[in-house]
Amino acid sequence: MTVKYHESGVWIEKISDNYRIGLSEKGQDDIGEVMFVELPEEGTNLKAGDVLLGVEGAKAVTELTIPISGTITAVHKEVEDEPELLNSADKTENWIVELASSDHDTVRTFSDKVWGNEN
Repeated sequence: MTVKYHESGVWIEKISDNYRIGLSEKGQDDIGEVMFVELPEEGTNLKAGDVLLGVEGAKAVTELTIPISGTITAVHKEVEDEPELLNSADKTENWIVELASSDHDTVRTFSDKVWGNEN
């Protein structure tokens, strides 16, 4: 599966049986340089629209919501000590969580292009 993008500022990629979710270019632009994050815990059940991440950046202090429902199976703990990882364009560095979800049809409706990027 290719990477999908959601208007909330996250990207989603199918990794094995789970979905990996990270901060997209749109999210990075909206927030600015990330300085602090509050991550959810592994095992947390989230519904679409729930808060995924509390984040403090140069442009905004905000909460990112999750666009699909599921259970968190992994958390990118390094981001707590090094929140600047979320500023990276490298998806191996700027991922936030992995999620077990059956919202496959919902994910298919997300964009193949970064929101706000006409290229």
